[in-house]
Amino acid sequence: MAFDFKREYKEFYLPGTKPGIVDVPPMSFIAVRGKGDPNEERGAYQRAVEQLYGIAYTIKMSKKGSRTIEGYFDFTVPPLEGFWWQEGVAGVDYAHKETFEWLSCIRMPEFVTEAELAWAKEEAARKKGGDFSAVELVDVTEGLCVQCMHLGTYDDEPATVASMHAHLEQEGYVLDFGDTRRHHEIYLSDPRRTAPEKLKTVIRHPVRRA
Repeated sequence: MAFDFKREYKEFYLPGTKPGIVDVPPMSFIAVRGKGDPNEERGAYQRAVEQLYGIAYTIKMSKKGSRTIEGYFDFTVPPLEGFWWQEGVAGVDYAHKETFEWLSCIRMPEFVTEAELAWAKEEAARKKGGDFSAVELVDVTEGLCVQCMHLGTYDDEPATVASMHAHLEQEGYVLDFGDTRRHHEIYLSDPRRTAPEKLKTVIRHPVRRA
């Protein structure tokens, strides 16, 4: 059976609808950096998502080709994630999506090294004909965070965020946004196939003890 990050690490991918504090360990991702409104048709964000899935499935399906990846094990491609920020804003301002900066990413097993990524980019370009040069390998250590499962549209996220911030204050924490600590979302639903009111998104914000 393929290794499923969501199933094995439920505390990070399937939290409850009530906010909670969690200590997130280091994780490795393939990622693409960019700017702009994620809803722009055929914009930078949508192209980045296509590149990420192209690389993720190339690595996953390497088992059927001639490439032997040291330490490889079969895995279910994890959900798309995103780190979001805006200049001069603590968290995000949903009213000005055009000013978003983002790191769009998909978690990878530890056997995915720079060398394997370089191979995957060449292989994906050969088979799919696209440009995958923007995809990079990044390690992220989030540490202490407040998180919650948001149900519904992305535009309704502020209400969930408000409940998260109220909870962290009650628990003796304060927000701790910074250059490497961002508003984080994990997308558990495909918006192309899921009714807006049924979308599931994990929202996570960095915190520290007050």
